Amino acid sequence: MKMDYTQHFQGCINDIKAEGRYRTFATMERIVGRFPKALYHPPGAEAREVSVWCSNDYLGMGQHPVVIKAAREALERSGAGAGGTRNISGTMRYHVELEESVADLHGKEAGLVMSSGYVANEGALSTLGKLMPNCAIFSDALNHASMIHGIRGASSEKFIFRHNDLEHLETMLKSVDIDRPKIIAFESLYSMDGDFAPIKEICDLADKYNAMTYLDEVHAVGVYGPRGGGVAEQEGLMHRIDIIEGTFGKGYGAMGGFITGDRAVIDAVRSFAGGFIFTTSLPPAVLAAAHAAVEYLKTSSVERDIVRDNAVMFKGMLRDIGLTFLDGDSHIVPLIVGEPNCCRMVTDILMDDYNIYVQPINYPTVPRGTERMRLTATAAHSHDDIRMLVDALEEMWRTNHALQAIAA
Repeated sequence: MKMDYTQHFQGCINDIKAEGRYRTFATMERIVGRFPKALYHPPGAEAREVSVWCSNDYLGMGQHPVVIKAAREALERSGAGAGGTRNISGTMRYHVELEESVADLHGKEAGLVMSSGYVANEGALSTLGKLMPNCAIFSDALNHASMIHGIRGASSEKFIFRHNDLEHLETMLKSVDIDRPKIIAFESLYSMDGDFAPIKEICDLADKYNAMTYLDEVHAVGVYGPRGGGVAEQEGLMHRIDIIEGTFGKGYGAMGGFITGDRAVIDAVRSFAGGFIFTTSLPPAVLAAAHAAVEYLKTSSVERDIVRDNAVMFKGMLRDIGLTFLDGDSHIVPLIVGEPNCCRMVTDILMDDYNIYVQPINYPTVPRGTERMRLTATAAHSHDDIRMLVDALEEMWRTNHALQAIAA
């Protein structure tokens, strides 16, 4: 019997719809200078203004005049595209300047810019594992999919330690020969739970057991540290990390990913990572925007201070109305719902009745039974914006059984 391809794939879609984890995309139009406000374009209806509460543009840099000016000037000077891969005509002065900038940011010898944070993690980890014979990679259980896929691509033996569990990590390290190449891969800030890694203690174990350290700072660069270097900078630990990976798509408000480290290590990734070698390089405007954001945030702490203060205010107001959330020390506020259809219902009500946009987070991004709203009060949110969301949540909690389940 011939396979009906359309029917097969429609069945796959039907299955995830039945589980309540089918993803729909909200079509948004960001408004320059008015973030977190945006125009929402619902299918078959007039666009309307909403307030965005699930953005990774934590500092509002995607709207900052310095960043927009840099992007516009690069576009007018060098055009829309890069014209090729980095190896074939696609390396511009914008790449070189940005790589020098992030290397300086982290106090490292060299940096390498890639097309996204995902590509940076996947390319770096898979390459490092392949280049070191008999390498063992130790990965936190909550690491991002890009790190998981990179480790898988390395074809190295992998050890998955329980999230932030130092005792479990040490037990695994002890099981491997001290002279065997090792990488400990972890994140500084885990975005779905909003908690930090014990960076110092992991570095201590790396020293003890002769392991390289690979730190993902994607949700922290720009937002933490005196110059925006991330949590490792904030804790005075950047010099103890062998490779720091970050993104320009979150705190810096642009696009792209990068790694920094010793020159030889970065050059090895540059020379062997397929995801870097065979991808058309980022365009001038994006690179210039990222560079402007990185350099600006090396000297301005205003945006970081606002994010910190907004997070404190937001969490305090949630406690006051009795809503429970994963109360970490970061700016990320995960509000657990625990059921995918309920989570979708809550976010639909917020959008339809209150013009507040929050994207539900379901499996496989988070484990089943921990579906959530991941809320971020950015530097662009005003105190009135925060009160508006909290008032909406309180009203829903009082009148809707679905939200009452969150507070239970």
